[in-house]
Amino acid sequence: MNPYMARSLMRSLLHGQSCNRYISSSAIVRSAETLTVRHPSCYFFSVSHFRRSLSSVSSEAETALAEKDRKENSVSDSKEREIGAKEAGSVSVSSYWGVSRPKITREDGTVWPWNCFMPWDTYGADLTIDLSKHHVPKTFLDKVAFRTVKLLRIPTDVFFQRRYGCRAMMLETVAAVPGMVGGMLLHLRSLRKFQQSGGWIKALLEEAENERMHLMTMVELVHPKWYERLLVLTVQGVFFNAFFVLYILSPKLAHRVVGYLEEEAIHSYTEYLKDIESGAIENVPAPAIAIDYWRLSKDATLKDVVTVIRADEAHHRDVNHFASDIHFQGKELKEAPAPLGYH
Repeated sequence: MNPYMARSLMRSLLHGQSCNRYISSSAIVRSAETLTVRHPSCYFFSVSHFRRSLSSVSSEAETALAEKDRKENSVSDSKEREIGAKEAGSVSVSSYWGVSRPKITREDGTVWPWNCFMPWDTYGADLTIDLSKHHVPKTFLDKVAFRTVKLLRIPTDVFFQRRYGCRAMMLETVAAVPGMVGGMLLHLRSLRKFQQSGGWIKALLEEAENERMHLMTMVELVHPKWYERLLVLTVQGVFFNAFFVLYILSPKLAHRVVGYLEEEAIHSYTEYLKDIESGAIENVPAPAIAIDYWRLSKDATLKDVVTVIRADEAHHRDVNHFASDIHFQGKELKEAPAPLGYH
């Protein structure tokens, strides 16, 4: 059997083809018998040469098949990655720990685009809330809280004047701090004393998250300049530490201060709406994040966004004045039901 016939035989075997058209078993037997009878001295040389031919053909075929499989796998992997990126809208990150977010869709079947909040975190704002409610300062601590907030408003009015977009952005960076500080301190207290919080930890953290979503919305509308970002860093650093100490010393005063801050926020957003209605500020389309978070209509505008944010601030006003009243009555927050989900 010559080397060409051996290679043809191996290719046929590897590709699953019939090898009858190349060589038959009887031919192999006859060739072997011929080699044995007629050329006994060349028998071992022929067999060894045949084996080397088979091994070389086999190695070449295996190499070719492996290269083919590698190319096919790389092409299929790249196609899968492209499909996954198109479906998710972003590059997926593989995890050794198997941590991945399940596929979430809207009610209309489209993919949920946000990672910062989920569909079950969205809600429709309660616009029927009374915006004119005001806690009249009676006690000494009430008057301290009221005067403090009025003094803090002066530099804000001077710096921002009627630029209510930038003003709202700065306001939300401050308003998102008290809920986080209060929730954190209540959490630590619950751990120290082995006591439940009555739901107030979650209620205050919900408030902080809601205020943060206000900020994420305003950033889509107002692009802060470098000096405004620097001002945010300074104000947040000072306010966080000051409120942290205040909450430790007097929670009832801390909540009262926040209640009055929210009253000022209602006033600021009301002025914001006046400028939008008068045409001084353009009533641009609402950001996509606001439409999904507050379940607004697809054609919602800036006016709709400011309206629902103002309603949220009115709810935060009520929660913090209520918390302060509980402390003024000599009770702890856990003794009164927390207003969970009250935005």
